[in-house]
Amino acid sequence: MLRLRDFSRSFGCFLSPGLEFTKSQPPFPGRPPLLPALPLSLPTSSLLPKSLTPLLERLARLGALLSFALLAAAVASDYWYVLEVADAGNSTGRAVRLSSHSGLWRVCKGQNSCIPLINPFTSENLDVPTSVQHLISLHRAVMVTLPLSLVLIVCGWICGLLGSLARSVVLLFFTGCYFLLGASGPPAPTPGALTLVGVSVYISYSHLAFAETARQYGPRHVQDVRVSFGWSLTLAWGSCASEALSGFLLLAAARALSLSWQPGDLHSVVI
Repeated sequence: MLRLRDFSRSFGCFLSPGLEFTKSQPPFPGRPPLLPALPLSLPTSSLLPKSLTPLLERLARLGALLSFALLAAAVASDYWYVLEVADAGNSTGRAVRLSSHSGLWRVCKGQNSCIPLINPFTSENLDVPTSVQHLISLHRAVMVTLPLSLVLIVCGWICGLLGSLARSVVLLFFTGCYFLLGASGPPAPTPGALTLVGVSVYISYSHLAFAETARQYGPRHVQDVRVSFGWSLTLAWGSCASEALSGFLLLAAARALSLSWQPGDLHSVVI
């Protein structure tokens, strides 16, 4: 028991000499407290509703399917590299015939004439210069990384589906990192990383191939040629962006699932 008379003498407070209080009695009886009693911890499950987790999981699976569809369309199409010959006088028809567009598997000249590219897996014994061998090796790397990225996207989609069905925070978190870090982080055996590597190698391959053509035929023969990348490459970049979005949604779903569990749940995990 403490007396406020001692405090008034020490600190100069003007208090009633007969007023005293204990631990169970407030300092000023009959007066409500200035602030209401606050709980020590807020219920975190109210921050993210439980209905948000299935929505995030569905959006993540749709994003992975979209990524697969974009990359599959890019690999199968023939508009990765577009070569256009400028018109020279009235030779518009000749310029159209010389223009071409190519993909990973074949090159199409004019409108309907398409021929397959050299198979990079069976051309190791060809008697060609070292620069051409380097181009063939780059083409081989592109044809390996991009189809392999399609397989890894399917694996990630299956892992995300299993994590959603099992309500596993760990599996959802792993799958989210699998998509997100591969699409925006350092090179790793993930679909996003392989797609980035394949697209980057193809861009380098295209520039080196054009430089090699100009070296063999002379700069004068390619001065009226305009080169650009087609919509197939845009689809590949869109696939990378969709993979990153799927990874972010899976991480958000894992977070929402962990917050929706009760504190007494044996399986609750907080990320």
